[in-house]
Amino acid sequence: MKAFVDFWKDFRALPSAWLLAIQLLILILTALTNHSLPYRALLWLLGVMVLLLIAKVIRQTPVFTILGLSFVGCAVIFSGFIFMGATDPTIQIIAHCFEALAYFCAAFGLLRYMFSDRYLTKDELFAAGAVFTLIAWGFAFLYSVCQLIDPHSFLNPNQVGEQSWLDLLFLSFSLQSATGLSDLMPMQPAARILAMLQMFCGVMYLALVVSRLIALQYIAYLPDHNRKQSDDHKP
Repeated sequence: MKAFVDFWKDFRALPSAWLLAIQLLILILTALTNHSLPYRALLWLLGVMVLLLIAKVIRQTPVFTILGLSFVGCAVIFSGFIFMGATDPTIQIIAHCFEALAYFCAAFGLLRYMFSDRYLTKDELFAAGAVFTLIAWGFAFLYSVCQLIDPHSFLNPNQVGEQSWLDLLFLSFSLQSATGLSDLMPMQPAARILAMLQMFCGVMYLALVVSRLIALQYIAYLPDHNRKQSDDHKP
C-alpha cells in the first residue's frame, strides 16, 4: 500500500515525465519485437492507458475533455477489432484516424498545460518532450492511413511494398526534428501535404515552445519586485 501511495504522489507531481518515459518504453519494445499485429495493439492500449491517466491531472474545459476521451474511446474500440483479427482496411483506417486524433488531442492538452501559468515547473520540462513525441506519433498514424489508402504513398529503396510501422515513425521523427535522416520518401500528394504540415509543426513547435520555456526560466530568476512588475504588464 505504501508503495502505491508513493507511486501516486510521484505521478501527481510529474505526470508528463511518466508519459514521456512510457512512450520511450513503447518505442524500445516496438524495436525489439517482430511487429506482430496483436503486440502492436497491446502497445497502443498501453499508450491509451497513459492518455487516460494524463487526462485526469490536466485541467481542461469539459467540452475538450469529453472530445478527447471520445477519440480515445473510439481508438480503443477499433484497435480492439484489429487485435481480434480484423483485416479490413476500412477498420484499420478508422482506427488509425482516431489514434491520431487522440494523440493530437493529448498534445494540445499538454500545450495548454504548459501555457497556463507564468512559472516554469519540472513537469513542464518533461511535458515539452512528451508533446514532441505525441505529435510525432500522431503524424505516423496519418502516414499509415495514407499507405492504407494508396500503397504507393511512400518510396523506400530498401523495401518494396507496405512500409513497417517503425519506418513510418522514423520518417515522422525525422521530418519533425528537421534532421532528414529517413530514406523513406513521400510520393503521393496526400503524403507530401502531411509531410509539409509536419515540417511546419516541427519548426513552430521549436519556435513557440522553446522560447516559452526560456521566458519562463527568465521570469523565475527575476527579482521579486521586477517579477511583479512583469506580471502586472501582462494581460
